[in-house]
Parts: sequence; structure tokens; C-alpha cells
Amino acid sequence: MQRTIFHVDMDAFFVSVEELRDPSLKGKPVVVGGRPNERGVVSAASYAARKFGVHSAMPLRTAYKLCPQAIFLDGHPERYREASLKVRAVLESFSPQVEMASIDEAYLDMTGTERLHGPPLRSAHTLHEKMKQETQLNCSIGIGSSRLVAKISSDQGKPNGICYVLAGCEQAFLAPLEVRKIPGVGKVTEKNLHDLGIKTVGDLAKLDDEFLEEKFGKWGLAMAGKSRGEDAGGYFEAGVSYSEDEDDPKSISHEHTFSEDTRDAELLESTLARLSEMVGRRLRDHALRARNVSLKLRTSDFVTITRAETLDETTQLDPKIAEVAQRLFRENWKAERGKYPRIRLLGVKAADLHPAESVPQQQEQLSLLSEEDAAGKAPSRWENALSAADKLREKYGDSAVSLARGMKGNFRERTHEALPIEPKKRSEQ
Repeated sequence: MQRTIFHVDMDAFFVSVEELRDPSLKGKPVVVGGRPNERGVVSAASYAARKFGVHSAMPLRTAYKLCPQAIFLDGHPERYREASLKVRAVLESFSPQVEMASIDEAYLDMTGTERLHGPPLRSAHTLHEKMKQETQLNCSIGIGSSRLVAKISSDQGKPNGICYVLAGCEQAFLAPLEVRKIPGVGKVTEKNLHDLGIKTVGDLAKLDDEFLEEKFGKWGLAMAGKSRGEDAGGYFEAGVSYSEDEDDPKSISHEHTFSEDTRDAELLESTLARLSEMVGRRLRDHALRARNVSLKLRTSDFVTITRAETLDETTQLDPKIAEVAQRLFRENWKAERGKYPRIRLLGVKAADLHPAESVPQQQEQLSLLSEEDAAGKAPSRWENALSAADKLREKYGDSAVSLARGMKGNFRERTHEALPIEPKKRSEQ
């Protein structure tokens, strides 16, 4: 059976969500990611801002130089995650095979759904309309016989359009496109290809696989396959799939870059407590516990130190994660010539994750509490308290509840930092 793959990409997702809350932003140059005088990069730009050359991953200060009249927003990650859940619900009403590639894009395997939704183009139009009705957001849909073709065609259909590449027409569709349209081809590879006289995907497709392998190794073979519309190389080789474990990450981490480098010890330790809260909450959201906690520290001269500690027992508790992170920090923030180096970035990561339901209540966690709790005669009061705090944060925002030692470091979550895909509720799976 011929495969039918949809790639659904939400248009200017973060900006569009902001426009729902503030319709006056529509049609104006808007940049989400932070203030123009801050460190950081553009997370999203409205189409009006893109006309001035502003694009995602561009430094905020550069964006301001290109478009000083733009409206710069910090962004609201909690709103984007909420909107992403609504998007996902729409997608899963069309296919059981939905793979969220990021918070604002997904692949759907629509193979064999014609009797339910009609032929591909009709079902894409139905999905397009339902997405708008249910979320008030626009999306672009690419349809192809492979994930690669679907992804490239959705980009060609932007904004708010549908692009359908019929089976057998893949090479004709790809041939005139610039070679950088191939996912994974960055500036360096593009320059190397240009030096060989390869400007378009069609130019690439004319070359022998052996030649490309000689020049670029395994990546050369992958590019050869991609030029023919195949799901070749790394991520694209896997089929679209969803399982109950898909949402469970291999590790969970959060980082914070300070607006100004600092050696304020109280602020630094408070920031670690806040980061630990963020990591702990995501562990509980995914019903996971961690056996390994690590610290990432970057000084003002860009020296990066990472240190990790393996715990005797797994945990998902903020205080325990903070205790380890702060101890690792104190052990590795060393004075040089009588002065402690200024810190540019801090990060906390939890790894070696295990399902919470498969791990019994543990002495290590309960030892933080009363003797009755430690004896295992009562549920962990910390776990109950943090579960209640999570519900308050969901209702009133992340700043509603915090550890006392994290108050000074109660920074906003930066939108340009990688936003995690919100896990499905366990009851929905």
C-alpha cells in the first residue's frame, strides 16, 4: 500500500498564540523571545517582521537593528504548551499514528484512512478547517509518500496552505528547490555543495551515491537518498509511530542564561533551586523518577563545567534535586586569584529515569519528613505537597508557588529555550 504522510506545521505558532490574547498584534511586526536589549535569540517572528529579515534563532539585538519598530515580547511558555495540547487533540482525531516532532509540528501516518476521511487532499482540507475551528490557529500541511517530502512540502505551502506531492512526482517536485531545503543541510554543508557546483536538489540527484559518500561520508549517502524523496538518514529512517512511552524523555533539563554575568552567590543558589523545581515538576508530569542529577555551569569567559552525581535512590522531589545541584555548584565554583568567576549560565539535568509506578516509596525521600513517614506508615508529605503545588501552578502560573530558597531566582522561563512537548495525561493513554 502506498504510504500517505502528513506533516502539519503551525504557522508562526508562538506569535499566533500571543495574537489570540491580544488581537491588536495582528498584522504588526512581532518578535517573541525576549527584550531587544537582552541576551538570547528570536523564538518566533510574525510574517510582518520576517519581511525585514528577522527570523528564528537570530540574536534579539540583531533583530532590533533590522526591525526597531517591532513589538518584542517575552513570551508565555505555559500558553504555548496549552495550545499544543489542543493541536495534538485535533491531530489524533484523524490518525492514531501521530508523532509530535516539536511543540508546534507533527507527522501523521494517514495510510489506509481514506474510507474514514476521504482521499488525502480532502482529508487535509478537513483537518485544516478543524484545526482553525478548534484552536483558532492556522497551520500548513504537506502531503507526501515519505516524511521528508511531507516536511518539505508543508514549508512550500506556508503560510496557511496545503501542498500535495503525488506519488511518483517526488523528484520533479524537489529538483528545482535550493539544496538547503533538504532538512539537515546547514550553512557549512550548503557552502561545500556550492563549491562542488551543486545549487539545487536536482543537481544533487544527478550525482552518483559513491561520489557523495566519498565527499561527505554517510551523510553523503543520506543526502543522495533525500534528493530522491526518500526517508534517508537518521531521524527520517524511522516510521511515524506513537506509543505510550513516546512522551517519556531520556533526560529532563532546564537552563538559565543570566542577563548579566554574576557572582552573587545567593542569586546563583536561588536560581539552582528554581531550575530544580522546573526539573522536578516535569519529572512528576511524566510520572518519572531520576537516579542521576547533573549541574552545568558556564563562566563569563565561556568555560563550561558539567558535573553529575548518581543517587542512592531515585527521586522526583524538588528539594532533593536542589540539594544535589547546589552541592555540586559549591564544589566546582572555585575562586581564582581571590575572586570567584562570574557566572553566565546555570543548568540542572535529571537522567537515568525510571517509571515512578515501578519504584517503591523510598527511605531517601521520606527521610526528609517525620519519623512516621520515614517508617513508611504514611504517604510522602513532600510528594503530596508538591503535587498540590503543581496543580496551583497549572491554574495560576509557574510563579504561584515556589521553594523559599528559590524566590530570588524566580526568573521567567525563556521562550527561546527548548520548550518541552507537553505529555499526554496518563488517563488519556
